[in-house]
Amino acid sequence: MDGIKALIFDVFGTLVDWRTSIAKDWLAFADAWRGQYQPAMDEVRAGRLPFSKLDSLHRRNLDVVLAQYDLGRIDESTCRHLNLAWHRLDAWPDVAPGLRQLSANFRLAPCSNGNISLMVDLARRNGFCWDAILGAELARDYKPKPAVYLSALDAFDLLPEEALMVAAHSWDLVAAAALGLRTAFVARPDEFGPGLGEAAPSTAVDFCVASLPELANAMSPG
Repeated sequence: MDGIKALIFDVFGTLVDWRTSIAKDWLAFADAWRGQYQPAMDEVRAGRLPFSKLDSLHRRNLDVVLAQYDLGRIDESTCRHLNLAWHRLDAWPDVAPGLRQLSANFRLAPCSNGNISLMVDLARRNGFCWDAILGAELARDYKPKPAVYLSALDAFDLLPEEALMVAAHSWDLVAAAALGLRTAFVARPDEFGPGLGEAAPSTAVDFCVASLPELANAMSPG
């Protein structure tokens, strides 16, 4: 893997445990809210909705789910607080130490569909050591559209083969690899509930690991 200069990361599911963070006591609500995530972004990708920050899409999706659960009477200030729950997600235990280990040798940045303020809040909450905040808001589009990955490369002045995309989702790595990026799969088998996440990639990858420290050790020059 000589020549890799930077690692860019998916965040939701790969670095943070969105499901249990959103609703420790009401997982069905968390699943329903997250279930609106890709369909809403599909509306943007297809041009049926203009690009907007993920916070705005999350709020749109929240209104849909509140209606599904007959909770439409919740007041506006409570809805705003609920919507910012995505800014308060907790990381998987291996993430902060793994990022610190990787930062000794590589530039690091999120390449997420989350907006910049969301990424900053998650970083401050969980001790993520980023060199930049990259991703959808910079590209004005959502993964897996090529512009998101290419804008990250451009920001770091890198060739595709000089960057490693790290994700717990095969679709994300397929899109990155199609552009020439190296890829690393991090298993998060419980992301969507016990045994309901990806335990192994469904595509060829350069690294397949169970944690970020394992990835750091595999990439260590020593």
